[in-house]
Amino acid sequence: MLSIPHLIIIFVVVLVVFGPEKLPELARNLGKVMAEFRKATGDLRMNFEDHLRDLERETEQRRIGASSPAAAAPAGTVTSEPPKLTESASSPGTSAAPASPDSPHADTETGSDGGTHAA
Repeated sequence: MLSIPHLIIIFVVVLVVFGPEKLPELARNLGKVMAEFRKATGDLRMNFEDHLRDLERETEQRRIGASSPAAAAPAGTVTSEPPKLTESASSPGTSAAPASPDSPHADTETGSDGGTHAA
């Protein structure tokens, strides 16, 4: 760190190099540069903190969203697979309702000729 004697020596050297008429202009420009630098670093810090808060908020929402479906289903409950869809033998081009295992058409397929064949 610079002590007072060091600062005095630097001030004298600057005064000799630039002269007394340029010194106020240099100090003014240095002050403007320092103010712009502080403003830029403050904006950068604020922008960074905003993004960090957004990330924390998204993480919290994901954690809450992930725990909500688990909380909605009682413990020990196993969710089943969605029912399989099969085509009806009477209308080969349309989609049919879910087939139950007891359905007579559960083990049949519709062929390219429109007829049903055992799977």
